[in-house]
Amino acid sequence: MFRVINKIEKSYDENVTLFFEDKISTCEYLSEESRKLINKVIEKEKFTGKFKETIKFTFLENGYLVTLTYVGAGKKEEFTEDRLRELLFSTLSKMTGNILLSSEEPDLCNTRILTEIFYNINYSFDVYKEKKNAKINLDIFKEQKTEGMGEDEILAISTNITRALIDEPANIINPESLAETAEALGREFGFATEILEEDKIKELGMEAFLAVGRASINKPKLIVMRYFGDKTQRDKKYGLIGKGLTFDSGGLCIKPADGMLGMKEDMGGAATVIGTMCSLAKLGVKKNVIAIVAACENSISSNAYRPGDILTTMSGKTVEVINTDAEGRLTLADAITYAIRIEKVSEILDVATLTGAMMVALGFAATGVYSNSDEKYLALESAGKYWGEKYWRMPLFDEYGELMKSDVADLKNSGGRWGGANSAAKFLEEFTEGLPWMHLDIAGTAFSDKDKKWIKKGATGVAVKTIYTYIKNMI
Repeated sequence: MFRVINKIEKSYDENVTLFFEDKISTCEYLSEESRKLINKVIEKEKFTGKFKETIKFTFLENGYLVTLTYVGAGKKEEFTEDRLRELLFSTLSKMTGNILLSSEEPDLCNTRILTEIFYNINYSFDVYKEKKNAKINLDIFKEQKTEGMGEDEILAISTNITRALIDEPANIINPESLAETAEALGREFGFATEILEEDKIKELGMEAFLAVGRASINKPKLIVMRYFGDKTQRDKKYGLIGKGLTFDSGGLCIKPADGMLGMKEDMGGAATVIGTMCSLAKLGVKKNVIAIVAACENSISSNAYRPGDILTTMSGKTVEVINTDAEGRLTLADAITYAIRIEKVSEILDVATLTGAMMVALGFAATGVYSNSDEKYLALESAGKYWGEKYWRMPLFDEYGELMKSDVADLKNSGGRWGGANSAAKFLEEFTEGLPWMHLDIAGTAFSDKDKKWIKKGATGVAVKTIYTYIKNMI
């Protein structure tokens, strides 16, 4: 439970107070004896409030055993919201039970960031464990409290929905169950969902999408989610496209075993747009948004698509298959065309765990972004900074497009090793039909193999809050 309170009505397992360096004070509500004890310990231990410096006190107060922890936030002039995120995560992730947090400094009691970190810490993918991970209950003491779920809490919940979808194994989340989950979330959060089956997908001419998924016993699904928050401008629609490979074996160009283990995460883009739709609809954002997921599995069988095959996309462009493990761009190409030609969207933003090359380029620190619009990229980057998420614009030089030209078709699906993330983006650009477009390659940021600053190990839910804020703020 997360609450903002202005009156203390119970005892706590931990009482946490945050201070800037050299601005230490003792609570005026404590007895004089307790305040003297605290001041003597502070003096003895030479506690000054350096960044992440902590000191703990245990004493009796009015017959109750009180545990009080002072935490240093460093120099006030060095304060940033990212440092606060790191401090809160480092402090609270070590605690359990009921916690009261307070500070005389408004910057250190930022409820937006506290909400974000609370839901981050309390998220655990332990559904299949007999012993569940411990959680915390957090009360924030402020003079003015808030009532009910606000924007920050809905965004945190939506982010955790995305994380849970990514963390689920592929024997649980497949194209059918992902579609069923999207339908259930639509009913709960307030957006409409339509599921297109294999025969309808074939009728639409989405041969590239079908080719990727045809070897699997789990048949492909085209998941279409619609939210109309601004019925006065029904022609202005944002198109969100999420890569929905619920498992990627690499196909006939099979991945090595260690490269296949994490491929349940290859539907991270789909999970991201589903979580974003939850937040947009629940919070009643006055925008129209259509989200498309071409959900399938890239498997191996006698029916698998092959290197050398030539596929016709929904757009009419043909693609020579060079590598069956460059499958995501094929599904995204058809999903983009569907969004443009059938749903009539005004702009495109696609999200995908698309390339290992992006991880080589940017590592795990930032999401690579490609865009044909300076204005829209800068708006996305600004939204990311608000949430402590890093985005980095990547090049769309014509030279990368040259790598995708085929001798026997309009395009090929792989330009080779060098600049692989860039050539993949140029491939997708071929299907955008001149609309404003952004491509987010979250291969390095959708999942973390360990705790990092304020990022918890496991699925991160990156980009949900950023895309929500981008769409909400766009004029």
